[in-house]
Amino acid sequence: MELKNLEYRPVKVRGHFDHSRELYMMPRTMVDPAREAREAGRISSSTESGAYVVTPFHCTDLGVTILVNRGFVPKKKVNPETRQKGQVEGEVDLVGMVRLTETRKPFVPENNPERNHWHYRDLEAMARITGADPVFIDADFQSTVPGGPIGGQTRVTLRNEHMQYIVTWYGLCAATSYLWFKKFLHRTPGM
Repeated sequence: MELKNLEYRPVKVRGHFDHSRELYMMPRTMVDPAREAREAGRISSSTESGAYVVTPFHCTDLGVTILVNRGFVPKKKVNPETRQKGQVEGEVDLVGMVRLTETRKPFVPENNPERNHWHYRDLEAMARITGADPVFIDADFQSTVPGGPIGGQTRVTLRNEHMQYIVTWYGLCAATSYLWFKKFLHRTPGM
């Protein structure tokens, strides 16, 4: 229950990674605000596809294992053997954003735990596969190490209710215009 109030809040944890049980959320593109600003308004972009590397992280102070989205790796670096320098060993301090489970959106494929392909955050299933608790954080950009995943991949999703606003305000405008027309321009005899 307490986790629901912590979504998108930064937390600091200390512990070590268990790289033997990595999960891969794919396909993903890298969050790069500078590139996104440069390419704003373009119909197509030059983004590289890859995966987010989700690694169990044993918190020594808390005595629990959580899931950490270490960040983005290009498709050619998904295999951990291709990024040995990025496999952080030993105890580390980590700052990240708490994230909650996602519901599968329409047209998004089902997760495939057997192939280790995850299309959305299903914390219960991910925790079951890795033996971790269903707690998930996105590591911040400072967690990036040479040859490893690029941290800071938190995508903030805000509700888009523009259509609701359009319908509401244009509906009110139409109703007011109709009533104004009936009262002032289309006077009926006897009023």
